[in-house]
Amino acid sequence: MENLSFNELDKIVKASADANRIRILNMLQEKKMCVCEIAFVLGIAQPSVSRHLKKLKSAGFIESESEGLWTNYYLCPRNSYAKNFIKNLDSWVTSDGVFAQDKKKVNKADRDKLCCAPATLKKNNL
Repeated sequence: MENLSFNELDKIVKASADANRIRILNMLQEKKMCVCEIAFVLGIAQPSVSRHLKKLKSAGFIESESEGLWTNYYLCPRNSYAKNFIKNLDSWVTSDGVFAQDKKKVNKADRDKLCCAPATLKKNNL
């Protein structure tokens, strides 16, 4: 096992100590998602989602990549603490209905309908 610092463990524990962040990690097991898709599933504002994603990224749970106007977030655990947390997440949440509902909503989250798509920007002269 790799030798990790207490600081890294502290970040993992703090980042995973929030219900919305746990829900985000669970959703990202399904697919890469943008902020507006995550906000749709969680039912919270995009700035709140962005703050959660920043904490998850800082802790080493997720990474991001740009795709046109969107930034996609995806699981990419950078250390053994994060990898073990993600590995066990499914078994911890299988009996909770919220997580099952989230996964169903993930499949309905369509960024082209949820986000300000390029065509919409042009149409509205933005």
